[in-house]
Amino acid sequence: MAEIERLTITLPSDMAAVVKGAVEGGDYASNSEVVREALRDWKMKRALQLQELASLKADIDRGLTDLAEGRVQDFDKTRIIERGRKLLAGRSPSA
Repeated sequence: MAEIERLTITLPSDMAAVVKGAVEGGDYASNSEVVREALRDWKMKRALQLQELASLKADIDRGLTDLAEGRVQDFDKTRIIERGRKLLAGRSPSA
């Protein structure tokens, strides 16, 4: 098992009530278990956010490279609208 370290935290009353309610309702054995699970969820969410940010930065870098190397097209809203209409027309009615 991982090394355990005791921390004291302060929560707003509404959050403390949620933690206590989860324990009193039998979902968790202790306040610490509630907080540990919340932190595991946060850690996973944060990792996904960082992955998405890295992907976005990579897309921006590719776009800037394309721009610098002259691989760009003029913006043509009519062409984009027509492409969108074709894509929508190709969808099934239940989608």
